[in-house]
Amino acid sequence: MGETLFSSSYQPNPRSALDVLAFVLTPIGAFASDPSELEAVAEILAAAKHEAIARWRSLHTAACCS
Repeated sequence: MGETLFSSSYQPNPRSALDVLAFVLTPIGAFASDPSELEAVAEILAAAKHEAIARWRSLHTAACCS
């Protein structure tokens, strides 16, 4: 098992448009650099990015229409 090269306690705020946008715009290469992993990471990230946007929209709609 490899060693941890980077660790962060940062947790994006799902209510923050800036946090969601930063996650959505982060390129796949930031999450994987091994060519054999890129396709799998892209698939997982696509779903996670879609979910992040959906959660932000849901929270934003609930906050502005309450």
